[in-house]
Amino acid sequence: MPHRYFASEIDGATAALTGPDAHHLGKVMRAKPGDAVILCDGAGFDYTAAVTSVTPDRVEFALLEKRPTAAEPSVEVTLFAGYPKQDKLEFIVQKAVELGAVRVVPFFSRFCVAAPKKEEQKNARYARIAAEAAKQAGRGLVPAVELPLDIKDLPARFDQFDLVLFFYEGGGESLRTLVKDQKRIALITGAEGGFSPEEAAALTAAGAVPVGLGPRILRCETAPVAGLAAVMTLAGQLE
Repeated sequence: MPHRYFASEIDGATAALTGPDAHHLGKVMRAKPGDAVILCDGAGFDYTAAVTSVTPDRVEFALLEKRPTAAEPSVEVTLFAGYPKQDKLEFIVQKAVELGAVRVVPFFSRFCVAAPKKEEQKNARYARIAAEAAKQAGRGLVPAVELPLDIKDLPARFDQFDLVLFFYEGGGESLRTLVKDQKRIALITGAEGGFSPEEAAALTAAGAVPVGLGPRILRCETAPVAGLAAVMTLAGQLE
């Protein structure tokens, strides 16, 4: 199978790779003119491409065929994840991208164990993790990882979605009755300390629908993966 890369440049019938991907294809994979690769434009389309030239920091291509990226889900899911301690957010970002989320938005809440620190620097790392996961999973775009919000800012985003699911340890409605035919879905999961009653009430009052993930208490890094997998399955995206 041809190697797959997100194109640095696409212009009409030509494209190019620069930076580390160009080095990997040119030096590590020893690409030469005529070799075939798959390029993605980052907007949901893949291209069959033929190498036309290779230099140390740039590989150029002729584009041969364009088609929608098969791995992109037809439902847009945004994950709002309570900010966990240590490196758990890296795991959450990676798995969310693999499962098909289009955006990951961390947030701080009352019972978060972690505290804000060097968030711009950490966000750059999360963005790299998302990009690598997108390549590995064959995604058609690189999902965004936003800087953290305060939980009080979440309701202002709810009008962007057809459905907002609030995964709450107190349980709630059945996922089976909610997900069908929804195209823009938000998932909210908590950090280690969960949600205060006041936070849960505020999210629900703003339109988030409380749902459960079964009778067991899941870790904060497990809940987003379980929630995303369940939603994608019910939306027909993991068949």
